[in-house]
Amino acid sequence: MKPLIGITVDVARDLENARSGGKLSLNWNYAQVLADSGGVPVLIPPQADPTSLAEALDGLLIPGGNDINAGNWGEANHPEAKTIAKERFEGEKKLFAAIDPRMPVLGICYGCQFINVIRGGSIIQHLPEETKHPHTDGEKQKYQLEKGSKLSNIFGKQAQGQSWHHQAIKTVGRDLKVVAKSEDGVIEAVEAEDRPWLVGVQWHPERTFDDPATRKLFENFIAAAAAYKEHRTHAVGVW
Repeated sequence: MKPLIGITVDVARDLENARSGGKLSLNWNYAQVLADSGGVPVLIPPQADPTSLAEALDGLLIPGGNDINAGNWGEANHPEAKTIAKERFEGEKKLFAAIDPRMPVLGICYGCQFINVIRGGSIIQHLPEETKHPHTDGEKQKYQLEKGSKLSNIFGKQAQGQSWHHQAIKTVGRDLKVVAKSEDGVIEAVEAEDRPWLVGVQWHPERTFDDPATRKLFENFIAAAAAYKEHRTHAVGVW
């Protein structure tokens, strides 16, 4: 059977709307690239029980979204910050804490920043104040990759993608290694040194899935999830 890949969704609470109470949403392409790569996308709202999910899922994708509240690393929010719904961040935090450390995790844009913050790192809150190079217009950029990293094994010496972010990693979190930077030095990817497959990319590979190299990233992620599923199924009590 194909591996089940959880994808957390965006949250827009509307307590004044008696009919709906708000909305949950996810860009179509996140689910599509997982399905096209051999996984089964499972959308996860913040109300879902993290313990039950941790037992059922074979992989986790944390997609893009708005900005993380800077209070999580002891700062006030920048005036340009548009913070993510508290319900989403707290739900992802609980789920991340509940999953097996061996479960493959891929963070994209906000997801990359989430991985960094949840491990004690901090964020540059407004890149236009730090660099003149735009990272918010979707222009294709090149990212230099660290030799020996998972991403370099997938892409080679260099990756290419579209950046749509006005924030980026500042102080790197615990047991994370910077494995990619843009041409102006902005951190564009991190990998965990204490887990078998935990990768965060700041760019948006789901928007360039027609690129064969980008396709390999998702295929590698799904392959890791399938291997995790296989071991979990047949090696209970051995790990």
